[in-house]
Amino acid sequence: MFWDKVASIYDFFETVYNGAVYRNTGKIAAKEINADDRVLECACGTGAISIHIAPKCRKLICTDFSEPMLRQTRKKLKKFNNVKFAAADMNKLMFKDNTFDKVIAGNVIHLLDDPQSALSELLRVCRHGGKVIIPTYINIADGKKHHIVGLLEKLGADFKRQFDIDSYKKFFENAGCKDVKYCVICGRMPCALAFISKE
Repeated sequence: MFWDKVASIYDFFETVYNGAVYRNTGKIAAKEINADDRVLECACGTGAISIHIAPKCRKLICTDFSEPMLRQTRKKLKKFNNVKFAAADMNKLMFKDNTFDKVIAGNVIHLLDDPQSALSELLRVCRHGGKVIIPTYINIADGKKHHIVGLLEKLGADFKRQFDIDSYKKFFENAGCKDVKYCVICGRMPCALAFISKE
């Protein structure tokens, strides 16, 4: 799998190519986290967001489909005793309904065969009154695919869809999400964060 192969160099690539966006995504997501929160992070990757969440919450569970990615996160977060790790498919989460105060899934929606199903799972395990936070790269500008996406696809990345900010908002609207706020971090490849409040 592509993500297994790039796990050891992923942070380096992101930092060199899109560093400010890569760092600030985690910082902005972490502003939503409270000290008593139980947080689930799906598709944690190498822990770029996790490293900002862990110091702020009561408990963090980091999950990813890729074991090599999870290994990178374990290394990065080894000093935190409030973090657990698990391999997981975000379309079939092993947690009960309404378990977590915050649920995060960063830069993964555009890679999924069935993102609506994944979104339903994220909302299912989030408690009423909690938030689901979904950062996603905006890789269409002026109607054209970002050039780096084409390169990554040649290397084996499988992008199922591309978003600009309007189509990103439309995705959540079509999913029936009513209370959603957005933040865009500008950079070489911008990232849009969707903050979904669960009623």
